Amino acid sequence: MTFKAEYIWIDGTQPTAKLRSKTKIITGEPAGLDALPIWGFDGSSTNQAEGHSSDRVLKPVFTCPDPIRGGDDILVLCEVLDIDMTPHESNTRAALAEVAGRFAAQEPIFGIEQEYTFFQDGYPLGFPKGGFPAPQGGYYCGVGADEIFGREVVEAHLENCLAAGLAISGINAEVMPGQWEFQVGPVSPLEVSDHLWVARWLLYRTAEDFGISATLDPKPVKGDWNGAGAHTNFSTKAMREGYDAIITACESLGEGSKPLDHVKHYGAGIDDRLTGLHETAPWNEYSYGVSNRGASVRIPWQVEKDGKGYIEDRRPNANVDPYLVTRLIVDTCCSALEKAGQV
Repeated sequence: MTFKAEYIWIDGTQPTAKLRSKTKIITGEPAGLDALPIWGFDGSSTNQAEGHSSDRVLKPVFTCPDPIRGGDDILVLCEVLDIDMTPHESNTRAALAEVAGRFAAQEPIFGIEQEYTFFQDGYPLGFPKGGFPAPQGGYYCGVGADEIFGREVVEAHLENCLAAGLAISGINAEVMPGQWEFQVGPVSPLEVSDHLWVARWLLYRTAEDFGISATLDPKPVKGDWNGAGAHTNFSTKAMREGYDAIITACESLGEGSKPLDHVKHYGAGIDDRLTGLHETAPWNEYSYGVSNRGASVRIPWQVEKDGKGYIEDRRPNANVDPYLVTRLIVDTCCSALEKAGQV
């Protein structure tokens, strides 16, 4: 028998990487991840090589059922390697794997809230051509054809993610017309990142069938409209058991150069979104607070009440690389917790 394997990878486009994929026909019975072959591609066409030495390698690292094609067909997320089998410079997953392994005993987990915006014919879905809809206010978690645009795509995407076995945990309409969110997690750093990348691919691929595009642009419409983020929820075993560890994690993210060290890797165009308006803190200032959506990092009110739980880093853009944001948060917070003896 034969089956189709859609090999998916993250390219080298700057400042924001793009997803690429191509189909491999495999003969034999479907088997596990380790049985999937490596594959080559033209890196000169994906900003990952020069034309005179263009071969790059796709190494399968995660696989799941293909809900688009169905049957025995699969999706295969890959790392990009150089031909000597070392990670390519665009491969951010390899560095996360090292950091996640180093702090695995602290049991870090993440939930990422992926916001995105639908476009059609050059306009955000729900925007009249050449004009603007009513001001934001009623669109968030709204219902009705006058406030909600693209629900059929959102529902199809949700079903596809569930059929693929991804750790998707919810969806909702967001503040601007045509703007939506899905959540992945809570799961481990590598798992949340792998699943988020595949969920993004499924978002683009699902919307394609409706003649609609989806963008992770952090500020898709200038002016008095909310941007699009990837709010990142994080905890360790110690944070899930006590409040002191919550405060240690929040303080660690604001120490020394850490705020800017993180923000510069939290997605291109972050200064357009993190302005201090529209439920954001300024990109160049760090703050944290309970139930404060205008802070860089929010401690949910329930966490303060319970004396344990998680924190939400509200700074990452919708276009952030999840491998980068999870690595930075694990490295910063887990190092601080380890130093404080809160592990």
